[in-house]
Amino acid sequence: MQELQDAPLAPLTTFRLGGPATRLITATTDAEVVTAVREADDAGIPLLIIGGGSNLVIGDKGFEGTALRIATRGFSLTGTTLELAAGETWTDAVARTVDAGLAGIECLAGVPGSAGATPIQNVGAYGQEVSSTITEVVAYDRATREILTLANAECAFSYRHSRFKEHPERYVVLRVRFALEDAGGLSAPLKYAETARALGVAPGDRVPLDAARRTVLELRAGKGMVLDPADHDTWSAGSFFTNPILDDTAYAAFLARAAERLGPDVTPPAYPAGEGRTKTSAAWLIDRAGFTKGYGTGPARISTKHTLALTNRGHATTEDLLALAREVVAGVREAFGITLINEPVTVGVSL
Repeated sequence: MQELQDAPLAPLTTFRLGGPATRLITATTDAEVVTAVREADDAGIPLLIIGGGSNLVIGDKGFEGTALRIATRGFSLTGTTLELAAGETWTDAVARTVDAGLAGIECLAGVPGSAGATPIQNVGAYGQEVSSTITEVVAYDRATREILTLANAECAFSYRHSRFKEHPERYVVLRVRFALEDAGGLSAPLKYAETARALGVAPGDRVPLDAARRTVLELRAGKGMVLDPADHDTWSAGSFFTNPILDDTAYAAFLARAAERLGPDVTPPAYPAGEGRTKTSAAWLIDRAGFTKGYGTGPARISTKHTLALTNRGHATTEDLLALAREVVAGVREAFGITLINEPVTVGVSL
């Protein structure tokens, strides 16, 4: 294990924001990860787990404790069964499965971060969620001090949520296993209308795997959602807010507010989210509340490519970012009566 004192954390995040950690450990094996976690727990030292850093907002004062960077490696493909070490770069792993002719995660190409983070957030994009292909998650349980193998059903997956997110101080993901599909070089059926349109096919159709992957990468890049050090629109955590899910009463109230503000002919985006529940678009809410692409005059602004991404224009602080986020949350609440929830994990700060 590599160990540093008073170590900068900003370079380990896609926002490039945040102060230093008292101590930074980089672990390259599962055994090193478990050892570092146990040592911190035994000593009563606060512990921050860092993977790809694509979902972290760290306060300007940094983190008083041990930051553990998981840099484990491991890509194993046996038939249609995939196992990834938590530290594997997710988008690289997706590319390798496409090269192997296996479907199931091709529309998650370009998602930043590490493989170990995907079950925590139940990462999803362009019609796919990892919960549909994950079979098992191997994790260290800090409460029982054991390594557990949790089946899909035990992970309690839901929209951008899981057992691991529900109990963030308890589990440290070590490995993730997936069941992919051999569809003769074709993708899984396309579920996302935008992807299907870009490929000139209908939703439900299959297309060549690489065509699906390349199309998703192009769509993401057009929204600033593929990491590029030269493009400040990608100095972000991707989608900063989750899409709100409303019960029937809240949805009816939202429709009334939207009609009052925008006129009776405006129809907000709506997607079924289970019995008595409707999902709407956070990006739509933000835009219609007056926060358009490029909004802001300071060093933290809304992306010029996508209203759902808050960005560091190169010299922002975390407080600059949070001030913008709070402004957006307050504006959407005032306009539509909906309180947006941040998707990134906050460390030492809150909205």
